[in-house]
Amino acid sequence: MKKTDVQIGATYLVKVAGNLVPVKIMSEHDNGGWEGASIKTGKTIRIKSPQRLRKRLADAATGATKAEVATQDAISNEQRDTSESVANGNEPDAKPMSLLDAAAHLLSLGSRDPMNCKDIVDLVVTRGLWTPRAGKTPANTLYAAISREIKTKGDDSRFVKAERGRFTFNG
Repeated sequence: MKKTDVQIGATYLVKVAGNLVPVKIMSEHDNGGWEGASIKTGKTIRIKSPQRLRKRLADAATGATKAEVATQDAISNEQRDTSESVANGNEPDAKPMSLLDAAAHLLSLGSRDPMNCKDIVDLVVTRGLWTPRAGKTPANTLYAAISREIKTKGDDSRFVKAERGRFTFNG
């Protein structure tokens, strides 16, 4: 917002301490900027620069108070993700599949022989179920995660340790 756009007596949405607050501009300040009063608390606020002013709020022509209008404007500007996380590749904003889930999916596809973690990671990456990130040893991380799941869940685990370093699907 520009300094020339600010009008005395108008209500604006102002960024105060990280929050957007409806403020009515009361007067110009002697040292530059403006003095305003918070609609919600009535406290005096000094606005030094027009960059703190986000937008001018509509007048209460609909019968709503200025605080309600400000709250509705602030809520409409917020964009929250309230959808549930889904681990599939069909949705554009879906959460990516974890390496552990990808390994369980791969091992559940058929009656495979027991596989070691290095082969599981290579196959999961080749099929596009999981993409490696910054970690240097994903096979070791997968081994630890599978071992931890077997230890904590016991018989309910998705994995079974077939032999040393090799796992199959429990199902």
